[in-house]
Amino acid sequence: MKVTVDAAVFSYVNESLNVLLIKRKFQPFLGKYALAGGFVNDDESADAAVLRKLKEETNVKLDYLEQLYTFTSPKRDPRERVISITYYGLIDPRKHDLITNVHASAIAWFSYADVMKMDLAFDHKEILKYAHTRLANKVKYEPIGFELLPKEFTMTDIYKLYSVLADHELDRRNFSKKILKTGLLIEGDKKEKTVGAGRKATLYSFDEKKYKELKKNGFNFDI
Repeated sequence: MKVTVDAAVFSYVNESLNVLLIKRKFQPFLGKYALAGGFVNDDESADAAVLRKLKEETNVKLDYLEQLYTFTSPKRDPRERVISITYYGLIDPRKHDLITNVHASAIAWFSYADVMKMDLAFDHKEILKYAHTRLANKVKYEPIGFELLPKEFTMTDIYKLYSVLADHELDRRNFSKKILKTGLLIEGDKKEKTVGAGRKATLYSFDEKKYKELKKNGFNFDI
């Protein structure tokens, strides 16, 4: 039995939740798109392996990475018995240039909705569904969603992101009240482009330092 790592990497651009996929260059599943990942070396941990494979296959360093689940179906790999320790991560794609290596013929971002219609290698669609569910739940009680936004953002930006992650329209007024009540947004001096008749949207940033301090005292992020 061998052990692999696979990473479901998400980004958020133009109001779309996107997934990073590589195109396999070798069998099995030659030419199929898959999650970045690969075999764990004998002398490394799974955490070290997933960071190495992401660097090798995509050239990205994630803003947020968390272990997800271990997939153990005996026939998930046609070659032999292979278990996969999976991860999900978040990234701002504007900060990174995608570069692949000899293990993949292409690398690209796809919308999550489009990926769910694709025929992925191995059980990677199942892994992605699991990761998406975990992400949608996690953002409700921990502010990891801010990793998907630029440094400065509007209230509309946050609202649209959380609506996309929840897969339904949230109550805008209630959401705004809740997010402001956390005290974790820093209101900037600058305003964004005009969004209506003479009105400009306020730009905010996330107060990560304050969140860490509050978390030590048992603060719960509840959206």
